[in-house]
Amino acid sequence: MPIVIDVLHADITTLAVDAIVNAANPSLLGGGGVDGAIHRSAGPDLLDECRRLGGCATGDARLTKGYRLPAKFVIHTVGPVWRGGECGESRLLESCYRRAIQIAIDAGVKSLAFPSISTGIYGYPIELASVVAISTVRAALSESETIREVSFCCFSATDLAVYRRALRHDIP
Repeated sequence: MPIVIDVLHADITTLAVDAIVNAANPSLLGGGGVDGAIHRSAGPDLLDECRRLGGCATGDARLTKGYRLPAKFVIHTVGPVWRGGECGESRLLESCYRRAIQIAIDAGVKSLAFPSISTGIYGYPIELASVVAISTVRAALSESETIREVSFCCFSATDLAVYRRALRHDIP
């Protein structure tokens, strides 16, 4: 059965998938953007669980329950802050996607949705980030027999267009 990779224009907190990925900050205690939206939608139990995790390093990821979200799980990953591209940002962003996929596989996730990690307040150029995201996820999925569907969830129509172009031009 082939793996479906698609791009959606949606609010990630509304998706009925097994797991959503949170573009978190190192504390895992909520913040702005997608991180704040996920924490608000999931409710206070998510914050309580995140407090017990003790944070997360850039490029790594942690798993929690989804609580009041339609998704069963939230995979929190901390993307790199863009510093011009000469400070290992692409390697760290790749690690975010690889770690999230590995955690999803370990949890038996079949459907997974990613936001555009690091492209908000962290300033990673979306044109570059979308290519890293799609190529890394495709490579990581080649090792998975459990994940059947991955969505890249874009909050804006502009981001959606960038991800659609990147998905079209990436070599499967």
